[in-house]
Amino acid sequence: MHENGRVRSVTAVDERIQTTLHAVHGLTLLRGIFDDPVGDAVLHLLNLLVTSEPEATKIARAYSQAFNELAMAAQNEEMAVLSDAWQMYLVSRLLDHDNPWSRLVERYGMTRVPAVLRQQAERDLRVLQSLFQITAETFLRQVQEKVSASLPVLQDAWVPWRNLGIGAETGGDSPRIVLMQHIEECDDWATLVEPLERYWARHGAGSLARYRVLRWLGANEGLQGIAHPDPIQLASLIGYGREQERLKANTERFLAGLPAHDTLLYGPPGTGKSSTVKALVNAYADQGLRLVEVRKEYLGDLPQIVSQLRDRAPRFLLFIDDLSFEEHEIEYKVLKMLLEGTAEARPANVLVYATTNRMNLVREYFTDRGKPTEDVNWRDTMEEKQSLAHRFGLRVTFMSPDQERYLNIALGLARQRGIALSEETVRERALQWERQHIGRSGRVARQFVDELEAELKREHV
Repeated sequence: MHENGRVRSVTAVDERIQTTLHAVHGLTLLRGIFDDPVGDAVLHLLNLLVTSEPEATKIARAYSQAFNELAMAAQNEEMAVLSDAWQMYLVSRLLDHDNPWSRLVERYGMTRVPAVLRQQAERDLRVLQSLFQITAETFLRQVQEKVSASLPVLQDAWVPWRNLGIGAETGGDSPRIVLMQHIEECDDWATLVEPLERYWARHGAGSLARYRVLRWLGANEGLQGIAHPDPIQLASLIGYGREQERLKANTERFLAGLPAHDTLLYGPPGTGKSSTVKALVNAYADQGLRLVEVRKEYLGDLPQIVSQLRDRAPRFLLFIDDLSFEEHEIEYKVLKMLLEGTAEARPANVLVYATTNRMNLVREYFTDRGKPTEDVNWRDTMEEKQSLAHRFGLRVTFMSPDQERYLNIALGLARQRGIALSEETVRERALQWERQHIGRSGRVARQFVDELEAELKREHV
């Protein structure tokens, strides 16, 4: 009786898997979710499990291959929100899937999605839910049932594919994590249409949507997501609160769809210009802000970059660090065209944030200031070179700190890191550090606190 009950249980699971595989053929909007090595490997395994005459060796190899692919995919996730690697893969692919439905939501918002598209999406989502409900334990149990009779040595060859990724040390509440947890707990995936649309409308879809920082690698390689961006926070940039407030106000207007300015951050090296832009993105990433780093040598690609970002859901800051040009470099003209506009309207979801150590961005020589024998229209040449900085609607100056401001930065950083020294001691040590270094800046203060923290920790080892 136990044996018969066991047979009936296995048969019921086989029938459920077979029904689910048949339903996969009806996927329409989400049909491309499995078009990668992981999807191929798992679907191949499922098909082998329900064949009329299963071959143990083929099933064994297929399970090992699927396990390996899922383990590799888990390494691409910043956080393993779901313990079941197959379920984690499926939910992650759903959030990142670039399809006609998600693209329409990105471009026009939720209000313009046709009802028939949502009806099809509901049906597709229910198919994915059937696949999601095949757990790691179900997979392994089915494999062992099919393999152990002819290959008993493999009875204990595997474990369920759980906890293959890196779990979070602390809980997270990013929009991506919250939505993943909601999907895991959802009883009817047809009701996920609205949560998914809200997510795509703000954060976008596609392979790059999960990244808050991207880098342009040239026309051939295009955009690349940065898996481990600088985690700097605005609270760590002490001493420049007024400058931060101006940038935050402009950024918040941009995120709200209000008129906002292209921005130039000017000041000496080490005053925190670049760190402030990166910290802004970290602060507003959950609201849909993204950063695209563009090196100066790629400024000629700006029209192509902007074209790729058009109609995408997030708000993008094109970040150009250390902006300046020598006389022979003409890439500034492409940037100037983008800032002042061309016949093609610039997308509303793109702003330029640039940093520079000098306000005159294009190097100017005295010969530009009036030798008619060399340039008949010398005044026009001079004005053109000086005009680039004026194309930025907002210019924020980061000045080198005076001594008291420098000491306040050092004290603030020391407190943030829990350095248990008196204020007098920190100030005295900070002044000694300053005398050993050229210049006074927030960077020098941070380097001092780095040194102080390392010294104190070494003493307690």
